[in-house]
Amino acid sequence: MATARMEFHSETLSRMVPFEVILPNDLPEMMREENPHFKRPAKTLFLLHGYTGGCSDWLYGSRIQEFSAAYNLAVVCPSGENSFYLDGPETGRGYATHVGKELVAYVRDTFGLSARREDTLIGGLSMGGFGALHTALAYPETFSKAFALSSALIMHEVADMKPGNGNPVANYEYYRMVFGAPEELLKSENNPEELVRRLQDVGKEIPGIFMACGTEDFLLQENRGFHGFLEERNVPHAYYESPGEHNWLFWNQYLEPAIQWMLGE
Repeated sequence: MATARMEFHSETLSRMVPFEVILPNDLPEMMREENPHFKRPAKTLFLLHGYTGGCSDWLYGSRIQEFSAAYNLAVVCPSGENSFYLDGPETGRGYATHVGKELVAYVRDTFGLSARREDTLIGGLSMGGFGALHTALAYPETFSKAFALSSALIMHEVADMKPGNGNPVANYEYYRMVFGAPEELLKSENNPEELVRRLQDVGKEIPGIFMACGTEDFLLQENRGFHGFLEERNVPHAYYESPGEHNWLFWNQYLEPAIQWMLGE
């Protein structure tokens, strides 16, 4: 198992940015021969961290290195800072473009990874769950499937914010910077629901979606709301709830099932 932390110059973020990568390309021949997943080229899974997190979170908090080897997955973990993986109008705030286009192209070219849509997957937790859904829907020609755990699908809360409000996580000014003008959010490209509507309006294929949230999670209602929206729009998806809070105990419970679902197992 090869792991590396790299930095490269990002045009979209106007600076050097880090990412972590896991490559299952050095396993003993015996392990590869006995594993049917190595009968095909490696698929690539982009994993997005949560609010206040960093690109190494998945390596230290989850079993992703083990699953990389078990399922022949190249894993790329970007640094999204606290951006919700959204583009902003300011110079150096092209986070959606960075993850959905720039970094994809860079790792494909650098590591010789598959450029096929069916081999390119994305997932995340909390803010990264929002980011995984948004990125897949913004770049449906690139990503075939997305999984989202305990997703921070807070579009409607932000849309109702007024100056001086905010919430215990961040203030109004932060949310306005990240999502744009709250009163315009629900009809903007920063709203995953709006992206679903736009894809359906032009008849484009919507990436497969897997969602899970704990019944004790403070984001449960937001996840139920997006699940209900997908049902209303007749968008095929998998949705799960089970006892759990907003933590790695819950996310690790669903990481392997999410990977297996992505691989059609």
